Amino acid sequence: MIVELLSVPAIILILGAFLLPLIPERIRSSAFILFPLIALGVLWTLPEGSLVQLPFASYELHLLTVDALSRIFGTIFVMIAIIGGIYAFHIKDLGQQTSALAYAGGALGVTFAGDFFSLFFFWEIMAAASTWLIWARQTEASDKAGMRYVLVHIFGGGLFMTGILLHLNGGGSFLIESLEQTYTVANVFMLLGVGLNSAIPPLHAWLADAYPKATITGAVFMSAFTTKSAVYVLIRLFPGWDILIYWGVAMALYGVVYAVLVNDIREILAYHIVSQVGYMVAGVGIGTEMAINGTTAHAFSHILYKSLLFMGAGAVIYATGKSKLTELGGFAKKMPVVVGLYMIGAFSISGFPFFNGFISKSMVVSAAGAAHLPTIMLLLILASVGTFLHTGLKLPYFTWFGEKKSDFSVSDVPLNMKIAMGMGAFFCTLFGVYPALLYNYLPYAVDYTPYTIYHFVEMMQILVFTFVGFWLLRKKLEGSPHIAIDTDWFYRRPADAVQYAFVELPNRFYGFVEQRSLKIAGGLSRFSKNPLQLLPFGSSNPDGKKEIKSDDFSASIGAALAFILFGFIVASLVVLL
Repeated sequence: MIVELLSVPAIILILGAFLLPLIPERIRSSAFILFPLIALGVLWTLPEGSLVQLPFASYELHLLTVDALSRIFGTIFVMIAIIGGIYAFHIKDLGQQTSALAYAGGALGVTFAGDFFSLFFFWEIMAAASTWLIWARQTEASDKAGMRYVLVHIFGGGLFMTGILLHLNGGGSFLIESLEQTYTVANVFMLLGVGLNSAIPPLHAWLADAYPKATITGAVFMSAFTTKSAVYVLIRLFPGWDILIYWGVAMALYGVVYAVLVNDIREILAYHIVSQVGYMVAGVGIGTEMAINGTTAHAFSHILYKSLLFMGAGAVIYATGKSKLTELGGFAKKMPVVVGLYMIGAFSISGFPFFNGFISKSMVVSAAGAAHLPTIMLLLILASVGTFLHTGLKLPYFTWFGEKKSDFSVSDVPLNMKIAMGMGAFFCTLFGVYPALLYNYLPYAVDYTPYTIYHFVEMMQILVFTFVGFWLLRKKLEGSPHIAIDTDWFYRRPADAVQYAFVELPNRFYGFVEQRSLKIAGGLSRFSKNPLQLLPFGSSNPDGKKEIKSDDFSASIGAALAFILFGFIVASLVVLL
């Protein structure tokens, strides 16, 4: 059984997280990369099917179920664990290293889980491990954001688990399989639980709140795992659910609109995660083979270019200590390699030809057209305009090329950070130039050609007109030092009142009851020592106090309670016997 468990890629990474503290610090960063490399090798040698089962109570857990969908998601999760490990190679913080490896293991566990309990177990590992990547920054803002993050995910996990239990109680399958599109209470709870991790509005605010406050390297891992593992679960459970089409389009537009309002460079990228995941959610809702292929391909591409963009933003913070557009500008010449690699990620997410976003995002849009959803198709194209506007133009222009807005120095970025960015940029370009490398491993046979003259011209027109619009309006798009209010306002604004009502008031009440109880107990204790003092008769000593005449013996209240307890025991024995 132990050998079988070691064939589970998730177990390899989680075991690695437990072993890291035992490894000397000087080789710990190398060991961090070794475990994902082993998992990747194991992953690609596994045959398809349910390979590892484990008895649990009256159930049999399916820890390792492999098919084309799980293999392609597992592959990209391991790839980003390796690239992220290289990016964080200079970090010696054991807490960040172990939590990042456990986080990646949780994402892999979700991917290969064949039953609900296994999936939920790894789902919660992800939530716990990722929280530490926020707290590890050790600032007041990260402490508060981490607490909000974990509370929101506890709430989401509760929704998901409630749905699972109702599903099983209603005779539903214990194994992971697509659910019929019926809005039962169980299905709604599960959809809300998974939707929260997918950052579907209005359940999305945790993402834009937490990711900008995580550590520089932690945000890279977070950009890859939580939302994309949730998209994977949506594909498994809810393919073809119409509501996801409209939710997805709303996400795609919501994210790019909110990116106008925010000032922090990683917050802009966080809102673009919401937007890009919207394409995937819409693809799941369309549910055709082409749409599922498009969703899978776009999740694969998104993990690569979004992690690259977060690495670029992290390099800026590392070098300058600044993260606001209103504080940066004018230093592109001091970090040309980082700027160049970031722009490859920006071109990829914007759908430039010969980059991976072009060959994956267009597949989802085309799937909407093929499903006779022209309005959905047009809205998704409109969202891509906003993506290029903010991630490809606004963010790099005001971060590196615009006027310098504050005094700061620019330090060198470690070589390993540039190497990791180079790897991400290489794969973004490779899959864009040669899409068959990705298409051949999608869940269904691919009948789609991205490089047509029509598609090429259409995309170039969108990009050129977006650039012209930005250049004309760039003064109005410059960030402002304000805080953008999102749906998290509804639980952040009344936080003090909620804490007073549900924490402080109960605490005061229990404190009052405790004090009164102790006072009453103290009075009873004193009374039990000499009850005659309270009686109007009996002799008194020279000090005027009543005395006990029964051989000067006075039983304590403890003895009295012992007699009462003894009486209860005797009575119980009599009743039972």
